[in-house]
Amino acid sequence: MERVTGIGGLFFLAKDPTAMTAWYAEHLGVSAPPTADADQDWWQDGGPTVFAPYGTDVLESTGQSLRLNFRVRDLDAMLAQLRQGGVEVSPEVEDYPEGRFGWAVDPEGNKIELWEPPAERLTPPAG
Repeated sequence: MERVTGIGGLFFLAKDPTAMTAWYAEHLGVSAPPTADADQDWWQDGGPTVFAPYGTDVLESTGQSLRLNFRVRDLDAMLAQLRQGGVEVSPEVEDYPEGRFGWAVDPEGNKIELWEPPAERLTPPAG
């Protein structure tokens, strides 16, 4: 059976797409989408990706219909870097069996989730 091999892109509305592209590149290292054949796509490090439709109970409090979640190697270092860059960062960090989570807000008010998975989640499943 054929199956998808990963997320090929994430597209969302922005009031100022140019400014948002620059912000994500500067603060999170997500390069701009290619505009010419010679440009490079953003390549992710290998690792787990969660695909999970949610009911309104999970996202309703944020007022968003989409949650951006980025995997990071060192959550504390990333949050410190964002704070130093003037980004709004939630003071809470939550620890769960599936990893550590922290949050920041982009310039248009979108809450971004940052996820540091535990080492055992970084090994691909057999088969």
